[in-house]
Amino acid sequence: MKFLTDFFPIILFFIAYKWQGIYLATGVAIAASFLQVSFFWLKNRRFDNSQLITFFIILIFGGATLYLQDETFIKWKPTIINWLFAIACLLSQFIGKSPLIKRMMSGGLNLADEIWAKLNTIWAAFFCLQGSLNLYVIYNFDTDTWVNFKLFGMLGLTLAFIIAQGFYLMKHIEPAEQTNED
Repeated sequence: MKFLTDFFPIILFFIAYKWQGIYLATGVAIAASFLQVSFFWLKNRRFDNSQLITFFIILIFGGATLYLQDETFIKWKPTIINWLFAIACLLSQFIGKSPLIKRMMSGGLNLADEIWAKLNTIWAAFFCLQGSLNLYVIYNFDTDTWVNFKLFGMLGLTLAFIIAQGFYLMKHIEPAEQTNED
């Protein structure tokens, strides 16, 4: 469910863009991201770090887009976010007790440490690729194509990646330890 709520601002951005253009869509995305962070805090009494980082990036790049009337800034936002997450994944292998992906996903998964490290690296590579693809679309296609790619392309790639990850993980999930209470 969190996966879908993470795409809430993107979906509203897409709708607003199709209706009124890039600048209204940027304002809508900023407001939607603020609402997303606020609702999460009201429900959980804590912030989701990835949503908070995304909010501040969209506030900075979206704000620059609106202030300077230059759509390049909002177009760079997905690349910056993806690359920041890639860096965080890579650094987490050396800083902290466990890789970032393990901290985010380990609630229901029992995997060997080397599988967590490999999965963390795979996610970092995916984030790098997704950020790079965004740049490719920005500089080789028009804004309409970029907006469609931002919603359908990035969402589709993420879903395909998660499904492929599921198949990979099925081979490596270790059975949970059972305790005998007689």
